[in-house]
Amino acid sequence: MLTRRSFAAGLMARAQQPVNLLLITADNLGYGDLGCYGNTEIKTPHFDAFARQSARFTNFYTACPTCTASRAGLLTGRYPLRYGLNRQLKASETAGIGLPHSEKLIPQYLKPHGYSTGCFGKWNIGFAPGSRPTDRGFDEFFGHRSGNIDYYSHLYNGELDMYRGTQPARVEGYSVDLFADAANEFIRRHRQHPFFVYLPFNSPHYPNKANLRPGEPLEWQAPEKYFAEYGYSTRESDPKKRYRAVVTALDDAFGRVIRNLDEAGLGKRTLVFFYSDNGAFMLPDRGLEVQSNKPLRDGGVTCFEGGIRVAGMARWPGEIPAHSTCDQTLSAFDVLPLSLRLAGQPAPATPKLDGVDPLGALRAKHKLPPRELFFEYEKHQGMRSGRWKLVRTNPNDPWQLYDLTKDIGETTNIASTHATIVSERNTRFVAWRKQIES
Repeated sequence: MLTRRSFAAGLMARAQQPVNLLLITADNLGYGDLGCYGNTEIKTPHFDAFARQSARFTNFYTACPTCTASRAGLLTGRYPLRYGLNRQLKASETAGIGLPHSEKLIPQYLKPHGYSTGCFGKWNIGFAPGSRPTDRGFDEFFGHRSGNIDYYSHLYNGELDMYRGTQPARVEGYSVDLFADAANEFIRRHRQHPFFVYLPFNSPHYPNKANLRPGEPLEWQAPEKYFAEYGYSTRESDPKKRYRAVVTALDDAFGRVIRNLDEAGLGKRTLVFFYSDNGAFMLPDRGLEVQSNKPLRDGGVTCFEGGIRVAGMARWPGEIPAHSTCDQTLSAFDVLPLSLRLAGQPAPATPKLDGVDPLGALRAKHKLPPRELFFEYEKHQGMRSGRWKLVRTNPNDPWQLYDLTKDIGETTNIASTHATIVSERNTRFVAWRKQIES
């Protein structure tokens, strides 16, 4: 006979069961590239449907405006400046140590608590022995070690860059689809136990001419059916039109993963977290700057909002309100504390984590305490402090100041009329940097 006490105990046991985490990232997706963020030219039905099921972020920040450092910050929950990887790995370094072995990654926190762990896609934080995904807490890995492979040949600077575990893998297909298929297969195999799946898509990163075989054109790549959705030929030469097909291909792969999860009956047991690793690159004179970070300024490798504020969403049916907007200031650093919360584990005393548990904010239950976020990449520096944004492109230059509540596009520098605000926050930036380096 089921008593009230046994029923309550059953509810408590279910509440304490570890929750799956499906962490999906895009590669250089623009803040304004999705329909749910205002784009009317690119077809993204699956991202848009997901947004209606999720909390959509309007103030979510990546760890750094470049691929390597942003991924390191995500997986460690710590500022990349703490461990000296506040930069992009060069081509000659992708097979090296990269992220110091002293740093602990999300899967290393989760595995001792019964999680199966898989990584499928772009790694880009080092591939020397001890640095590879299967050395750092992932049970399985299928993907590439570098920052930017060819979507079809899987070459990086003339060398095959596709691995299964630690071994090179020669496979055919569009890399985005391959990574989605691998994640789906892993989810199906591990549906009976808690899992952490990290799916860092390599799309829609711009094409790299160093990956091309002789005679191949430098152009955005996608399967023929995604060009056909727009009525385009695969011989279409307009890079803006070709880019639309690339994002729609990514959207379709994303949608297949979400559908697979739901058809496996895992939707309510899984928190799906999606965001772009950094903003779209808007560097001049490359002929491929066809993305959109609107209404934000500039893009990747800068600390203006277009480089660090990114599109993102989180879904957990029954826990995170559907079709909601989360306008609280969140960070990629928060994903590690969130993963610990899902596993029913406390944050560690050491190492010091730079994120906070965002679940209350995602649930729209409470406001997070006031927080400040700091950014640095090469000579660029930035700081988000409430409504205020400080930014400069050289540490020897004076700070620019913007009121993001009135000027999200960072068009009007008001530093000269708000000297006290600049001075106070400069003091805190200097203190943060000293504390990071100590």
